[in-house]
Amino acid sequence: MKIDLHVHSTASDGTFSPDEILTLAKERNVEILSITDHDTIDGIKKLISTEVYFVPGVEISAEFPTTLHILGYNFDVNNEKLNKTLNVLKEYRLQRNKIILEKMQTLGFNISMEELIKEANGELIGRPHFASLMVKKGYVGDLREAFEKYLKKGAILYEDKKRLKMDEAISLINDAGGIAVLAHPYQTGLEKEELERLVKKLKSYGLSGMEVYYSKHTPRMIEEYEAICKKYNLIKTAGSDFHGKNTPDISLGIEIQKELVTDFLRICS
Repeated sequence: MKIDLHVHSTASDGTFSPDEILTLAKERNVEILSITDHDTIDGIKKLISTEVYFVPGVEISAEFPTTLHILGYNFDVNNEKLNKTLNVLKEYRLQRNKIILEKMQTLGFNISMEELIKEANGELIGRPHFASLMVKKGYVGDLREAFEKYLKKGAILYEDKKRLKMDEAISLINDAGGIAVLAHPYQTGLEKEELERLVKKLKSYGLSGMEVYYSKHTPRMIEEYEAICKKYNLIKTAGSDFHGKNTPDISLGIEIQKELVTDFLRICS
């Protein structure tokens, strides 16, 4: 079967609207889909009905020396605490964007907040929107150059966003009736015993699963993550991390044997 439990829309840093993603999922025979925008559920709350099996999702950034993201699934989209916390994160993101814009202007980049809002189609502004305008105005040759020179972590225009503590992110999802899953574990930079220690800690906070099948995972990574899931009784999920034109090398949908994600499907049915 083909599924995708890790997809981003224009509500965060993707280039397709939630409705366009649903249409594309149908065209590509994706049977089960979750839109997991960064720190927001605004996009999925606008959906009325779908023709594919849809699971509410979100991707929350957690505090960690490298990268640690927690995917949340099958929660109550109207949960008061969840919505309030995500709105606070949104406000911090707005402040971050203003700081990045000020930095750009000191470097001679003539980009305004009005242009950014238009570029984002009124949705949440993220670094891809800054990058896109930099390309359109000829400041850089392409999106890759914009990120490598200016916008990636450690670059001159980078400004970090507000993040929840690991236990807070997991509890937020669980308290809203959902399940918490560690996204793309390789991005933590940890392997073997170090990764196991992290997973053990996250499970003590209420982690339910791990994104084992992912567009950038190698066979060796998958084998390691499957073993960790078996050892710590975690469910396995599969996602592409599709961002539309912002990730041209990643397509929507992952082919997978149904039995590999049976536990996830059972919980979300």
